[in-house]
Amino acid sequence: MKRSMGLAAVLLAFGASAVAAQDANISFFITSSNPGDGADLGGLAGADAYCETLADAAGLPDRTWRAYLSTTGGGGMNARDRIGDGPWYNHGGTMIARDVEHLHSNGPNLTKATILTENGDEVNGRGDQPNQHDILTGSLMNGMASGADGDTTCSDWTSSGEGSALVGHHDRVGGGQNPTSWNEAHGSRGCSLEDLRGTGGDGRFYCFATDGPSGGDVLLQFARRGR
Repeated sequence: MKRSMGLAAVLLAFGASAVAAQDANISFFITSSNPGDGADLGGLAGADAYCETLADAAGLPDRTWRAYLSTTGGGGMNARDRIGDGPWYNHGGTMIARDVEHLHSNGPNLTKATILTENGDEVNGRGDQPNQHDILTGSLMNGMASGADGDTTCSDWTSSGEGSALVGHHDRVGGGQNPTSWNEAHGSRGCSLEDLRGTGGDGRFYCFATDGPSGGDVLLQFARRGR
């Protein structure tokens, strides 16, 4: 009897360790919701802060979280230059990309099933009700800001009315110029939450950790669970 109880304890500890290690690798998620004002995210600083807030609320590793968003004009930023070097793992512990080049190639593991929220949930795609597959990026397929005329970032993520933003399809299907692209499928109808929803979105965006897991992350996860 004691031997069985000892074995059970070992298996329980092993399972807890596996979960903690899995959590310690999380470095990528899609926001579970919009902050509430459409594409007006408070600029890059506001979007980054929202990634941090969601990650903290979900008990994710204490990392530097950044929004995958580009800006244009003077001092413009490319989304690909904001997210660190990788690799990046989703909430399930699955690697979605090794590095920046892999992320922006034809080979990243980015699908509806792997692009999970900070809570580990899938997001509605085409065929679901409502469709929410349009994801704000303001970026071209190579992860860089667009040099084309016209608004592609909803006034650098400060507009909830006029303008437009480039969006990707997290489920890799749909319409637009690049329907299978996760970061540049087409432009949005407008910048309000109503307009974003009207074209198949919900004002969500991607969050990446710029720093990878450290040796102390597993212990941190145990501490958070009170183990």
